[in-house]
Amino acid sequence: MTEWRGTVADGGRSGGMATRIETGEAADGPGRVWRPKRVLITRSAREHAHGRAIAARALALGSVVVELPGDRLALDLPDDPRRAYATAKATLAVVVAPPSKRKLQPIAPSADWRVDLAEGCPAHCGYCYLAGSLKGPPIVRAYANLDEIMGGLPDYLGRGQVTSRSVRRMDEGTTFEASCYTDPLGIEPATGSLSALVSAFGAWEADAQLRFTTKYDDVGPLLDLDHRGRTRMRASVNPTGYARFEGGTSPVAARLVALRRMAEAGYKIGLTIAPIIAADGWERAYGQLIADVADALAGLPGADLTVELITHRYTPGSKAVLESWYPGSALDMGAAGRTEKRTKFGSLKYVYDADVMRALRGFFEAEIARMLPDARILYWT
Repeated sequence: MTEWRGTVADGGRSGGMATRIETGEAADGPGRVWRPKRVLITRSAREHAHGRAIAARALALGSVVVELPGDRLALDLPDDPRRAYATAKATLAVVVAPPSKRKLQPIAPSADWRVDLAEGCPAHCGYCYLAGSLKGPPIVRAYANLDEIMGGLPDYLGRGQVTSRSVRRMDEGTTFEASCYTDPLGIEPATGSLSALVSAFGAWEADAQLRFTTKYDDVGPLLDLDHRGRTRMRASVNPTGYARFEGGTSPVAARLVALRRMAEAGYKIGLTIAPIIAADGWERAYGQLIADVADALAGLPGADLTVELITHRYTPGSKAVLESWYPGSALDMGAAGRTEKRTKFGSLKYVYDADVMRALRGFFEAEIARMLPDARILYWT
C-alpha cells in the first residue's frame, strides 16, 4: 500500500504535510470545494487514465492518496459510530464500475436513463432519501472507467420511456440523468468526471441530453466547455429555513447565482424543488423561495427553465439510517399527515397524505405560473 500526501505546490510527491480540512468538508460560503481527507484508489482504477487523473486532482487539493495493492477497499473506520460516519464522509474511493453498473436503468420521472459517475455524496442532508439504499459506510465511490461508461451510452438512444417517446418532453431527446446516486458538481473538484461528460455530450451528434442537479455552486469549470446546449443543470433548492438540513452544501442564494451563470453560458437550466417539506409556515417559506428565484433569473433572455417538484418521503430503512446519522434532528419524520405507499418494486415508503399533497401541488402550480410564467413544470411527485 502506497500513501501520498501533497499540496498544490509540490504536486503531491514530497511527502510533506498537506493543508486540508480534516473533516473533508469545505468552509462555509459560496464557492465551497469538497476536499476529501483521504482518497483510496484501487489497483484496477489505476489502470485507467481517468482514475490516475482523479488521484492527481486529489493530491492537488491536499488529500492523502492511498494506492491500494488490490481492488478491496480498506476503509479502516473507527469503532465509534459518529467518528466512523465523519471518516466515511471524508473518504473518496476511486474504483472501477463493473458491467452490471454500466447497464443503465430507467429513472422516471426525471429521465430515460440513469448514468452513474459515482455513488455517495459529500453533503450531510438530514432527509437523504438514498440513506437506506446505498450499502456500506457513506463514502463516495467515483468510477475510474469513465471511457467505458460513456462508450455504452449510444446503445440507449431512443429506447427510453420518459422523454424518448413522450409527446410533451420529446424535445429533450433521450435523456441521461447523472445525479441519482451522487451530487456530480459537489465532487467535481476531486473527480473532473462531470466536465468530461458534459464535453462528451457536446461532441456527441445525437438527439440526447445530459441532466444533473446539484446543491453546490462551483460551476466555473463548466462555463467555457463546448456543451452545445446538450446539458441541463438544475439547482436543487429549498427555503433558507429548511436548507439547514443540508449540511456541507452551498447556500441557496449561491446556487441561484450559479444557475444564472450557467444560463448565461448557454446551458439549459432548471429547478429541483426538493424535498418539499410541509412544515408550519410552508406557504410563506416556499412563496419567498419562488420569489427569490424570479429575482435571481430576472432579465435572462430566452432562458430554458424547467421545474421538478418532489415532496418529502422516506422509507423505514432510510429513516433508521438518518436517525443514526443525525440524532436529535428537527426534521419531522413522524406518522402524522403521512400515508404508506408501495413502489413499483414492492418496497414501502411514507409520503404526505392526499389532503396535504393536494394543498402543496395547488400552491406550487399557482405560484410558479404567477412568478415564473415561462417555466415548464416537468413533473410532481
